[in-house]
Amino acid sequence: MNSKTLKTIYWVSTGLLSLLMLFSAIMYFAKNDMVQESFIKLGYPTYIIYPLAIAKILAIITLLSKKTGTLKEWVYAGLFFDLVLALSAHIMVNDGEFLPAAIGLILLALSYSFNKQLFKI
Repeated sequence: MNSKTLKTIYWVSTGLLSLLMLFSAIMYFAKNDMVQESFIKLGYPTYIIYPLAIAKILAIITLLSKKTGTLKEWVYAGLFFDLVLALSAHIMVNDGEFLPAAIGLILLALSYSFNKQLFKI
């Protein structure tokens, strides 16, 4: 693939992943009662909702920055764990709401892979 194609795939996947995380963080703040019910149903403590929302916003800022290195690697790892845990929790309770986490994992894999190719970390 040429450089322009790599950049396009990287920025589209990273942008969509960022939008997904931003939507999630906004929901955590704006629809807190609904999110609390969901967290309880999934077996997660509700006290992590606000810190998780803040972490997602900070992750977006880091992903969209052009800096590379250890911090960005940690962001990718954190988002990976967040999405894997969300996916597995939704599958375990069989609520049928696993699709956003699955899509997020695909976008994360694309973003990470093309980040590695573009910036040669």
